[in-house]
Amino acid sequence: MCDYSLHHVASRPAKVGDQLVTTQFSNSITRGFTAVGEPNLAVCLLPGTEVAFEKEIEFERGFGLFSSWRREKRIGDKVARFRQLNVDKPNVHHDALEFPNGDIVLVTRLSEGQHATVLQLPASPHSVNREVELKHAAVVG
Repeated sequence: MCDYSLHHVASRPAKVGDQLVTTQFSNSITRGFTAVGEPNLAVCLLPGTEVAFEKEIEFERGFGLFSSWRREKRIGDKVARFRQLNVDKPNVHHDALEFPNGDIVLVTRLSEGQHATVLQLPASPHSVNREVELKHAAVVG
C-alpha cells in the first residue's frame, strides 16, 4: 500500500530482502521508500511489514516554511513495523512506522537517504486486517 499522495508515482509491492532508501519523490508532497537503484519507483509496504534500518531512524519533528526550521530527531531504534493510520480520512498521510516502544512516525516525516531492509511481510491477510483496525493512534512529532 502506498500513501494517497503517491498514487501518481510508479510503484511495486515490497519483497523480503528489498534494500530500501527513504526518498522525497519529485512532483509529490511526500516521502516514501524506493528500492536502491530504482529512484523513481515507490516501494509499497503492507501493514505489518517489518523493516530494519542501518542506523538509528531520523525524522523531522515538524513542518516549517523554511528548511532551517526543521528539527531532526532520532528514534532510539533501528527496527520498525509498517502500519497505516486514519485510513477513513481521505487526503491525509496514512503511511507510518511503529517502533518497539510504541512510538509512531509518519513515513513522510522520515529524513531522506536512510537505508533499510525488508525483514518480513505480514503473515496473513488476517494480520493486515488487524493493522487496519488500529487506524486511530497518536503520532510522534
